Amino acid sequence: MTKSIPNKKSKKWIFVSLVCLLLAIGGFLIKQSEPKKEDEHKVTDKETYRANYHFTSPDKWKNDPQKPIYLDGKYHYYYLYNGDYPNGNGTEWRHATSTDLVHWKDESVAIPKYTNKNGDPWSGSVVVDAQNTAGFGKNSVIAIVTQPSASGQQEQFLWYSKDRGKTFKSYSDEPVLKNPGTKDFRDPKIIWDDGANKWVMLMAEGTKIGFYESDDLKVWKYTGGFETENIGLVECPDLYMMRADDGSIKWILGASANGKAAGKPNTYAYWIGEYNGKEFVPDQEEPQWLDHGFDWYGGVTFEDGLNDDKLDHRYALAWMNNWDYADNTPTVKEGFNGIDSIVRRIELKKQDDNNYYLASQPNESLNELTKTTDQYEEIKVDGSKTLDTEGVAYKLEADVSWEDLHNVGLRLRESSDKKRHVDVGIFAEGAYSYVNRGLTDQPDESNQYIESKAPFDTNKKEVHLKILVDKTTVEVFIDDGKVVHSSQVFPPLGDDGITLFSEGGTATFKNIEIKHYQSIYK
Repeated sequence: MTKSIPNKKSKKWIFVSLVCLLLAIGGFLIKQSEPKKEDEHKVTDKETYRANYHFTSPDKWKNDPQKPIYLDGKYHYYYLYNGDYPNGNGTEWRHATSTDLVHWKDESVAIPKYTNKNGDPWSGSVVVDAQNTAGFGKNSVIAIVTQPSASGQQEQFLWYSKDRGKTFKSYSDEPVLKNPGTKDFRDPKIIWDDGANKWVMLMAEGTKIGFYESDDLKVWKYTGGFETENIGLVECPDLYMMRADDGSIKWILGASANGKAAGKPNTYAYWIGEYNGKEFVPDQEEPQWLDHGFDWYGGVTFEDGLNDDKLDHRYALAWMNNWDYADNTPTVKEGFNGIDSIVRRIELKKQDDNNYYLASQPNESLNELTKTTDQYEEIKVDGSKTLDTEGVAYKLEADVSWEDLHNVGLRLRESSDKKRHVDVGIFAEGAYSYVNRGLTDQPDESNQYIESKAPFDTNKKEVHLKILVDKTTVEVFIDDGKVVHSSQVFPPLGDDGITLFSEGGTATFKNIEIKHYQSIYK
């Protein structure tokens, strides 16, 4: 066989090929050093303060929730949003939808600000006009909102939607309910009264809740008022009917209020009694509270859209913040400020003394987020015991019992050196449950809002705790949920320890279950 000797042409081809190959290799290496979209770094739990399973503002600012409605197989949720935060003022209604009250789809702004002479929309109420009482068409979505009118007063204006609640149009520059001459006249809450076949509207009027009625959502007549005492300015009133566990039908009147000056919470106060078609008559003058923490405000309750029995239970959620420190949150550095509580299921229950109360429990749909579960059958603690489990987003349940001790509970979001933690527990000597955030980062620089408390009957010497922990929140449900503590906390994201503790005696922790929740955000 003779060996082939390349000619000049073939040598040139080899040289060109080598150059092309080197260029291709160089281009490949450069390409490999550039980030690919599909390989972009994913933000982890320890790199963002955005909650794993709580509703948060997509950006900028959110505060008051508006009562959700159920339409076309989805819950439609509107909330106050400021797209100009922190450098501009004014709120508008942003819209989100959900089928399970856990996962939410952003639907953008539904009622924009500064599009008529009355300025920006504040809190209000949205309803489905099933009987076309307002004349915009059967099942039109109607919103009545507070807007500071051209004269600077708080008055009520009607907006309507022809596209199933996606966008709203202003009905008129004139209010459907004028200011009667009071400084505070806001937050209309509308319900349909089946018995009287009319619309009923509640108004927050300083320390009073006013009642109004209408046949068409456009013309309103005052029917009566409910005076509150020692709970400050009331906002975001609420009215609904429920069936108690003994079969009794009762009306509940609620409002966000500030009882701090009288040693009471500043969350959601409620009274149980009767609505006679004109005004509300409470069974007791002193309100009860749906939450004893520092951060459950602007709360709303709403019907279960999937249950035909509207009196059996309701859902509730609130803004998890406090006007005394509303701008003090680490999420501002990430471009947003605003988080809601989890959605609760609430039921009406009878006490032994013939009084009634609302019991809250977390929405069970949250359990669908469970990625892993840790369980401990029984642990006796005299001092402290740190669990092998760590986390920043989970639900923890435990049965705790004792015979004689001073204090018992859990240290959550604990640092590795044990110096930082959030304490949840029962102070037996003082007969109260508590959440103490004083030993970690938290929003109140004045240190007035450090430990929330609620009465606890320690004669029974046992408690069931259900605790929901997320990046910046702790929500604690005591026993059946008559008492709940909801507060913001800002521990460093690396603080993820869990320690059981007792002081002055031995406690037994049984049936400990920790469900770790994955994020609802991509």
